[in-house]
Amino acid sequence: MLHLSRKIRYKISMVKPSVRLFALSILTLCFFKVQAQDSLRTESYSALDEANEADLSYKPIAFKLNPSGSRYIRFMIWNQIWMRVTENNPGTLGVDGLPRKQTADIGIRRARILTYAQVTPKVLLLAHFGINNQTFVNGGVPGGGNSGNAGGIPIITNPITGASTADGASAKKPQLFFHDVWTEFKVTKEVFLGAGLHYWNGISRLSSQGTLNLLTLDAPIFNWPLIELTDQFARQFGVYAKGQVGKWDYRLAVNKPFSVGNGGTFDEINNRPIAANTPNDNWATQGYIAYQFFEKENNKLPFFVGSYLGTKKVFNIGGGWHHHPEATSSKNQDGTFNKHDIALWSIDSFLDLPINPEKGTALTAYAVYYHYDFGPNYLRNIGIMNVGFGPGTSQNGPGNAQPTIGSGNIFYFQTGYLLPENIFGGKTKLQPFGTLTHKNFEFFEEGSWQYDLGVNYFLNGHQAKLSFQYSNRPIFENYRKTGSAGEFILQTHIFI
Repeated sequence: MLHLSRKIRYKISMVKPSVRLFALSILTLCFFKVQAQDSLRTESYSALDEANEADLSYKPIAFKLNPSGSRYIRFMIWNQIWMRVTENNPGTLGVDGLPRKQTADIGIRRARILTYAQVTPKVLLLAHFGINNQTFVNGGVPGGGNSGNAGGIPIITNPITGASTADGASAKKPQLFFHDVWTEFKVTKEVFLGAGLHYWNGISRLSSQGTLNLLTLDAPIFNWPLIELTDQFARQFGVYAKGQVGKWDYRLAVNKPFSVGNGGTFDEINNRPIAANTPNDNWATQGYIAYQFFEKENNKLPFFVGSYLGTKKVFNIGGGWHHHPEATSSKNQDGTFNKHDIALWSIDSFLDLPINPEKGTALTAYAVYYHYDFGPNYLRNIGIMNVGFGPGTSQNGPGNAQPTIGSGNIFYFQTGYLLPENIFGGKTKLQPFGTLTHKNFEFFEEGSWQYDLGVNYFLNGHQAKLSFQYSNRPIFENYRKTGSAGEFILQTHIFI
C-alpha cells in the first residue's frame, strides 16, 4: 500500500504545474457546487431569482475599522462604455488613410476605482485611479501592441487624452493613473483642510461634477477649462479648504499647476497674436461658493451630484474663479512675446425639485455662464475619444473635434424630467434630457449654438443605467460657422 501511494505521488509530481492548478480549480468548484446544492435543496431557484430581481436596494462596499464604525474604508467601482456612430468633420481620414464621412466604434469612456478611508474622525485619506478614453486606435501606451495603423497617415494627438497613434502602438494596454490622491484634516465642523492632487475645483459646480450621477450622458468638457494642460484630468496639486457655514458651501484652493506649453504665435494672415500655454512655476488660486436655499448637499467628497432623481429638494446659486498669473503667452509681429494671466470666472444655478413624490417625478435644471480669458485669441479644439485622422479641411480638425475652450464667453443650460415609475413595469424609470450651449470665442468672427438630446433609462437608479444621446456640434470654416455634424452615443453605466 505504501509503495502504491508513493507511486501515485510520483505520477502526480510529473504532471505540469498548470495542469495541476487547473485540476485543483475544477475540484474546488465542484466542492462548492455540491455545498450550494445541499443548502438550496428546500428552496426554489425561480423564487430566489424573482426575489433578487425585485431587490433594488444598494449597499456601499464598506468595511468598519473599529466596532462603532466611526473609522472605516469604502470602495467605489464604475465603468462607462460608449457605442457610437459619428458624423465626421470634413476632410477626415480613416485608419486606412481613405476619406471617412462617418465612423462606428465602441470604447471605454471611463473605468475607475475610488477608495477613501476615515482613518480617525478627523483624518480622511482618498485615492482615485483608473483609465479614460480608450478606443480601437488610441488611448493606450507606446509599446502596448502594434495597432496596425496604415503608414503615411497624417496623425494628430487626441487633445483630451494626450494619446497619439503616431507610433502605431498606442491603442492597447492603457496605463492606470491617479486622478486624486489627497489627505484631509478636520479643524472644526465648518472648516476642513487638505492637500494633494485634488478635485476641490473652482469656477463652477460643473467643474467639480461627479461622473457617477450625471444628468446628461457626459459633461460638456468646457466645464474643465484646464483639462490635460495645466491639470491632470481636471486635478492639480494644491492645498484646499472646504466646508459649510450655515447655508453657505465653499471650497477654496491654492494650487501649483502643471507647467506645460511652448508659448503662443503670431497670425500673419489675420495680423493678430494667438495665445497658448507657456511654462511657468506660478501658483494659482481658485474657489467656488454657493448658497443653498433648500436642503444642504453632502460635501464629504468634492463630487457634485448631477441629478438626485427626486430624493432631495435642492436650489443653489453659486459663483467661482480660477486665476493663474502669466500662464500663457502670445507673439508680437516684431518677434517679442507678451505674457498673459489665465483669468476665469462663472456664475451658475442648480435646481433639483421633486414634482410628485408618490409617482416619483422630478425636475432637474442647471444653468451656467462662463467668462474665460486665456490671452488673445486662445482656442482649443477637443474631440472626446476622437478616432478621426488627418488635418481635416475645416477649422475643427478631423473626427468629432470642435472648438471647445477659448478666450470668450460660454452659456450652457441643461434640464431633465424624471418620468413616473412602472412605465415599462417594475422599478425602471426614464429621464429625458436636453442641453443648449452658446459659445462666443474671440478667435472666430461669430458665436455658435449647439445642443444635445437624450434619455436615461434607469434599471436601478444611478447604479445601473443606459443613456442614449444625440449631440450636435458646429463646423467652422474661414472663422464662421458653415455647418454642423452629429454624433449618436449609447452608454452603459454601472456603479457599485
